[in-house]
Amino acid sequence: MENVLGKTDRALRLCNYSSKTRKAYLLYIKEYINFSKEKGIQDKQKAVEDFLLDKHRRKQAPQTINLALNAVKFLYAEVLKDPQKIDLKFTKRNKRLPIVLSRSEIQEIIQATENAKYRLMISLGYACGLRVSEVVQLKVGDLDIAELVIHIKVAKGKKDRISILSEKLQNDLRNLIAGKNRNDFIFGSNRGGKLTTTSLQKMFRKSLARTKIKKPATFHSLRHSFATHLLENGTDVRYVQELLGHSNIRTTQIYTQVTNPRLKNIKSPL
Repeated sequence: MENVLGKTDRALRLCNYSSKTRKAYLLYIKEYINFSKEKGIQDKQKAVEDFLLDKHRRKQAPQTINLALNAVKFLYAEVLKDPQKIDLKFTKRNKRLPIVLSRSEIQEIIQATENAKYRLMISLGYACGLRVSEVVQLKVGDLDIAELVIHIKVAKGKKDRISILSEKLQNDLRNLIAGKNRNDFIFGSNRGGKLTTTSLQKMFRKSLARTKIKKPATFHSLRHSFATHLLENGTDVRYVQELLGHSNIRTTQIYTQVTNPRLKNIKSPL
């Protein structure tokens, strides 16, 4: 087991997988090996099928099952060098619309955040359409405050991108980075280094709880709201795609379902 996991981790690193993906792959591969041994299944195809069916029975999310399948495929193809392919298709994902907050709801959450540093982080998440991990990883050199531009480096998928910055945040950002070097984290922790994504998500939940908003929003809802509000303002969907860093425009087009003005103008017959 340890030998296989060690070889897998090495292969993942050589393929330049992110630490988050490596951790997930190793977890599911360990689960798969234990499952196969416990059930005594020798046939590879049946072992993989039963492993995934067990996840279905336990009502695990389609995204989780797909990730587990990817992990097992990587094990056989890249680590064990098994020439026989796993003949399985990915499970269908749930097509849920994103949770979008209104402009007034976002202002409520920002105002409910008592800590100035966290208040600025939440504001930045919405103003620039950033993921929680992107906010905590921002460095002083990533900002061009005068030009209202922010450079997000090595984001999801190992991609860099450019996003917009709000004029309303210029002074707060200038004050925060005063005296810092280009390579310093903008939002450093009291113990040194960057803040954790967990602490920012926790603060967002606390701020949300202080409001009367009943939506099951998360920090990522700020990114959904950023995209939706840009489309409502008439921004072309392809520009929104670039700002979000989506590889496929179909990912961005889900926001057109949330912001369809023709649907919103239809009156109920009741």
